Amino acid sequence: MIAAVKNKPLINPLHVSVKKPDLHQLNEKYQKLTPDERIVEIYNDFDNILLSSSFGTTAVFQLYLFYRNKISQPVHFIDTTYHFKETLEYKEKLTNLFGLKVIDIIPDKEQNEFSQLGELWRYDPDQCCQINKVEPFEKIRDKYELWISGLMSWQSSHRERLNIFEEKKGVIKFYPILDVTEEEALRVIEENNLPVHPLKPLGYESIGCKHCTLKGKKRKGRWAQTVKTECGLHL
Repeated sequence: MIAAVKNKPLINPLHVSVKKPDLHQLNEKYQKLTPDERIVEIYNDFDNILLSSSFGTTAVFQLYLFYRNKISQPVHFIDTTYHFKETLEYKEKLTNLFGLKVIDIIPDKEQNEFSQLGELWRYDPDQCCQINKVEPFEKIRDKYELWISGLMSWQSSHRERLNIFEEKKGVIKFYPILDVTEEEALRVIEENNLPVHPLKPLGYESIGCKHCTLKGKKRKGRWAQTVKTECGLHL
């Protein structure tokens, strides 16, 4: 059984650093650190931090690292209204297991209804993602200096070209588990008896909205039979 964690003070969302960080120096520094060391050290280098999770198949690995290092950080989740019920149940399970404070981000009601009535995911999946994921998240993201995301390089050709630190629209993106291999993550999950997403044993290796997710290796089940490979948050 996993022991209870002692909460740390939550990050002050109003604090903004005056000096712009040097991404080259940050990448050099953090490349030498382990994922555990990275998520501890980041709170010495930044104050205004956003953590997001999709509660997908690899989410438990990064959330567990925060947990075992006793870092209490709110987790933002984009509720597109199109998630599998299994994803929402998994989110609830990890929330209880790790004692998470999850903040749901929801799309504009009228725009979301428009995407539902027109089944926008069938005809314009880019616009559907824009309405239900990208725009709602950007309204939150722009309030922060640093965004922690659980991207891993083995997941796609786009992600294997990323650095630990990137900048997108004025916000620094931090990928503390970017260079962790799939095998390393699975070993930690198995050794600590962590719950897996209920759809993973059924052949879903990457899970997003139910209309645009099929069974498949890595991210091949996402937006299958289209040229789309990312929702737009990470491009």
